[in-house]
Amino acid sequence: MALPPPPSSPPPPCPQSRETLSLNRPFLRSLLGVLRIGQLLTGAVCWVTLAAHKYEGATYFAVFAAVLLWLLTLALFGLSLLGRWSLVPVLGTRWLMTNLMHDLLLGVILSAAAAGILSQKAQSFSYCNLPGYILSCSYKAYLTAAVFAGITAFFYLISGLHCLVRHFQGHQDI
Repeated sequence: MALPPPPSSPPPPCPQSRETLSLNRPFLRSLLGVLRIGQLLTGAVCWVTLAAHKYEGATYFAVFAAVLLWLLTLALFGLSLLGRWSLVPVLGTRWLMTNLMHDLLLGVILSAAAAGILSQKAQSFSYCNLPGYILSCSYKAYLTAAVFAGITAFFYLISGLHCLVRHFQGHQDI
């Protein structure tokens, strides 16, 4: 079998490598960066508290909402911190609006729902605070998780309003 003829022109050059990865320090120092760190910390306390204790019923939704929001926020924070939001198809060109929708729709609604569910669960276990009650109870876990879910929802609301203000000021990205 005959070999194909050698190419008449050299192969095309390799594409230029992207610039080196570096931290977007202005984002880290901005209000949105600080709020993202607060969302990650309070959200982690919320879902770790829930995961460490026995839960049932509607609490599964609260755990799902807390973990989903935490993971999405971690992804947004990572992309924003590295300045790589342009790698996200479709949403990367509208990064400020993506952050705005994430914070107002997902963040406030799911965190507030989780806080409501956990508050209701804490109320249903309020008998555990009676003096002399010695059995194991999840009241403090539900109460702690509800407080941190509420704080997380507040952080999402503030960051969503911050993104909204930036959008109305004519900014296109964070």
